[in-house]
Amino acid sequence: MTPRLGIHRLVDGAWAPVAPSRGRGHLAVTTVAAAILLLAGLSPRAVARADQPSLRIGSKAFTESVILGEIVAAALRAADIPAEHRRELGGTQILFQALEHGDIDIYPEYTGTIRYELLPELRRAAPVPGAPPAEASDQQPMQQALARRGLAMTRSLGFNNTYALGVSSSTAARHGLLSISDLRRHPELRFGLTSEFLDRADGWPGLRARYRLPQRNVRGMVHDVAYRALLAREVDVTDLYSTDAEIPEYRLIVLRDDLEYFPEYHAVLLYRAALERTHPRAVAALQELAGAIDEPRMRQMNARVKIERASESLVAADFLRDVRGHDAAAAESRWPRRVLQRTAEHLALVGIAVGACIAVAVPLGVVAFRRLRTGHAILALAGIIQTIPALALLVLMIPILGIAAPPAVAALFLYGLLPIIRNTHAGLAAIPTPLRESALALGLDARGRLWRVELPLASRSILAGIKTSAVITVGFATLGALIGAGGYGQPILTGIRLNDHRLILEGAIPAALLALLVQGLFELMERWIVPRGLRIRMAA
Repeated sequence: MTPRLGIHRLVDGAWAPVAPSRGRGHLAVTTVAAAILLLAGLSPRAVARADQPSLRIGSKAFTESVILGEIVAAALRAADIPAEHRRELGGTQILFQALEHGDIDIYPEYTGTIRYELLPELRRAAPVPGAPPAEASDQQPMQQALARRGLAMTRSLGFNNTYALGVSSSTAARHGLLSISDLRRHPELRFGLTSEFLDRADGWPGLRARYRLPQRNVRGMVHDVAYRALLAREVDVTDLYSTDAEIPEYRLIVLRDDLEYFPEYHAVLLYRAALERTHPRAVAALQELAGAIDEPRMRQMNARVKIERASESLVAADFLRDVRGHDAAAAESRWPRRVLQRTAEHLALVGIAVGACIAVAVPLGVVAFRRLRTGHAILALAGIIQTIPALALLVLMIPILGIAAPPAVAALFLYGLLPIIRNTHAGLAAIPTPLRESALALGLDARGRLWRVELPLASRSILAGIKTSAVITVGFATLGALIGAGGYGQPILTGIRLNDHRLILEGAIPAALLALLVQGLFELMERWIVPRGLRIRMAA
C-alpha cells in the first residue's frame, strides 16, 4: 500500500502517523531567511545615524588618492565637522557618478582627468591632449561645466601629478630608451598598462596615435601590480604617475614626453556645490588646503605609505600638524577591532543577499517546475545573469543604487539565484510519480500537495542549492569593497595596493573560514529541516 506522505512519515523502516502541519520545508526556509536577515540587521552598516550626518569623502583605489582622502577627512574633523572617508571606491567614473548622485560629497581629482575624461564638452573644445590649454590658469570653463552638474572644485592643491611612461634602468640601457618616441624602434617591447589608462581619452589610444607606436602586446592590470610586473620583467613598459614613490625607489627611468602629449594633472578637490550652502565651514576648510602640497611633499607621503608601510591616516595627521598646524589624531584601529568590523559588514552583505535569494528563488523554482515554458525562461535568465562578470554587474548597479552596500547586495542576490532555482526545480522533478498520485488520492489540492508532500520531499535538494548559493556569496562579497561596501574585501584590496601579504591574509583567511562555517551550519540544519525518514532512505 502506498503510504500517505501528507500524514505519515518513514521512521525506522515503518510508516508512522504524524499530525498534519503546514510543512517543515516552508517553516525551515522562512526561519533561515528570517534569522539571516535579523543577523544582517545587527550590522553597524544597517543602522543609519539619526544625529549629525557625516560628510562623505571618497577616494580612488590608489595610494595617493587614499592619502588625499584621509587629509580631507582629518582637516574637516579638525574643524569639528564630522567626516567619513570611503576609501578605494574604484576608478574615475565610479567616483564621479557617486558624487553626481549624492553618494559621496567630496573626492580628490585631477584637472587633466576632469577635462579629458569627465566633461565631454571640454574634451570637444580641446580634443587633442597633446596641445592642452594651461590647466592651472584656465579653470573657468571647467568650473562652469561642473556647476551645470551641481558640482564645484577647489583651486589646485599645489602639485601636478601627470601621466608618464616608465621602464626599468636595465631596459632603458639595453634599448637606448630616453623618450616615448624611442619606443617606435622596438615593437617587441611588452606594455603593462593600467586598465583605466587603456580606455581613457587622454590615455593609451591617443598616445599610440600621436607617437605612432607599433606595439600590440599590451596587457591591462592594476597600477600597483604593474610595478611588480615591471620589476619581475614580465612587462617592459608601464604607465606611471609622476609623484609615485616607486619611481626613485626602484630606480625607474621616466621616458620624456617629447611630443608633449600628456596634459597637466593638477590635484583638486571636487565637491557637491550644495555644500557651499549647507556646510560653508567645510568648503572653507577645503579651500585652505589649496596650494598646501607640493610635488616633493606628495612624493614623500606616497613613499611613507608604499615603502615605509605607514598608514594613510598617520601620514595625513602628520601632514596637517606639520604644514597646517592642526592637531589631528590618526584614525587607527587595532587588528581585532578591524576584523570584527569587517566581519559585521561581510555578514550584512551575505545575509541580506542570501535571505532575499531564499525568499525569491524557491518560489521561482516551484513555478519553473509547474510551468514548463515559463520554467525554461526562468532558468535561462538566471543562467545568463550568472555569466555576467561580477565586477561588471557591480558597476551596472551603481547608476540605479549608488555605491556601498545596496549595489553589492543586489549583485550578490542576482548571482545567488541560479543554484537555488535549479535545485528547487530538480528536487521537485525527482519526486516519484506514485508518491504524487498518493497525494492526489488523499484529495489534497495543489497548495496542499506543495506544502505537505512536494517541498518536504525536495527539501534536501533545495537546502543543497541554498548552501551552494551561500558559500558562493561569501566569496563574491569580497568584491563589494571595490565600490565601498566594506567586508573582507577591504583588507584584500588594500593589501594588493600596498603589496602587503599580511593585509591580504587578514581578509582572505576570515572569508575562507566563514565559507566553511556557512557550509557546516547548513549541514547541521539539514538534520532538522529534511524529514528523518527521507534522511534514513538517502543514507541507505
